[in-house]
Amino acid sequence: MYDGDCPLCVREVDFLRRKDAGRGRLDLVDIASDEYDPSANRGIAFATAMSTIHGIEPNGDVITGVEVFERAYAAVGLGWVYAFAKVPALLAAANKAYDFWAERRMEVTGRGSLAEVLELRRLRMEAEEAGGAAACSLDNRDACDATFD
Repeated sequence: MYDGDCPLCVREVDFLRRKDAGRGRLDLVDIASDEYDPSANRGIAFATAMSTIHGIEPNGDVITGVEVFERAYAAVGLGWVYAFAKVPALLAAANKAYDFWAERRMEVTGRGSLAEVLELRRLRMEAEEAGGAAACSLDNRDACDATFD
């Protein structure tokens, strides 16, 4: 699962898709899509998914953090890139670094805080359910407010 509104995340997903070359070893789900369905993704709510990267193993187990990258890269034949993740101390350090990034990625990519992103999504979903404007978006915050005036 990845944040399709994060340009850095999309770049990495595009790289992994190219490496997968249509073999279907990865099912990359865009959590930022309005079509994201938690029930089709082990019940992982949008807010939870946005807090850190999640992966769902073929057996249904949910993994998070750097282990997701390690498994994804291994699936496309690049397991050596994240081989360090097999060492518990290195994995723990990498997860701390990733968590630091994950908390700040939205602000770094110009999208505001996680709280703002979650609120705008809530407003957009409410507007769509009420038959309101689809223009309510992260780029057009005023449309969100106007829907409920």
